[in-house]
Amino acid sequence: MPNAAFILLAYLIGSLPFAVIVSKALGLPDPRSYGSGNPGATNVLRTGRKLAALLTLAGDGGKGWLAVFLASRYGVDAIGVAACALAVFLGHLFPVFLRFKGGKGVATAAGTLFAFDPWLGAAGAAAWLAVALATRYASLASMVAAVLAPAFAYLMSAQASTVVALAAIAALIVWRHKGNIVNLSAGRERKIGEKEAQA
Repeated sequence: MPNAAFILLAYLIGSLPFAVIVSKALGLPDPRSYGSGNPGATNVLRTGRKLAALLTLAGDGGKGWLAVFLASRYGVDAIGVAACALAVFLGHLFPVFLRFKGGKGVATAAGTLFAFDPWLGAAGAAAWLAVALATRYASLASMVAAVLAPAFAYLMSAQASTVVALAAIAALIVWRHKGNIVNLSAGRERKIGEKEAQA
């Protein structure tokens, strides 16, 4: 029963839509009303307000970290902690506060990695950075880092439940990027720093 309570709490934490919260606090338009319509840091950045995007990124990553940290700190078993990681991620994807229409979950997933093990988080961040620098595609970097995360966890001797949870998160991240995959295949995906209205 305590595990169930922490899993529910993790889902509710994940449901906090920091892109919307930050945008309202700073007097910006709702991120669901422009760009990709995705309530996440990348879309908030399209307003040109870097601080808003940074705060959104910190909030989304922080909630992933917090959910796993709380479960670990208060004695939830390994399977329960892994379930909390998946629950906070699902909360971001399907937030109860936004009628179950959320973001892609990359920052929240990254937060869970750092909570499981800072070295695991650093490995995921390094993978993202390497792909982003090589290709300048944020979406591709996110998918590659997500897919590599469970492999990194396995190599770092993480609990089997952690590896399984990260594999499920990776599959969902790739699924949420299906539109980006189509654009990448067609050569239409915008690169980091590329203007939206480019000829």
